Amino acid sequence: MSINRISVAMLLGATLLAGCGDTYGERALSGAAIGAGAAAATDNDIATGAAIGAGAGVLTR
Repeated sequence: MSINRISVAMLLGATLLAGCGDTYGERALSGAAIGAGAAAATDNDIATGAAIGAGAGVLTR
């Protein structure tokens, strides 16, 4: 599986699940946790996954 497909899957998953929470901070934290978990599960950089997840969490409303 290519890194682009993994990144898209992580971003999509984080975007869908990061909507959990009432504030931007809660959504950022849940998105970061989801992104880091997805990155760890797919042997990718955990910090990058957390950053992508946090960004997706902040952007969802």
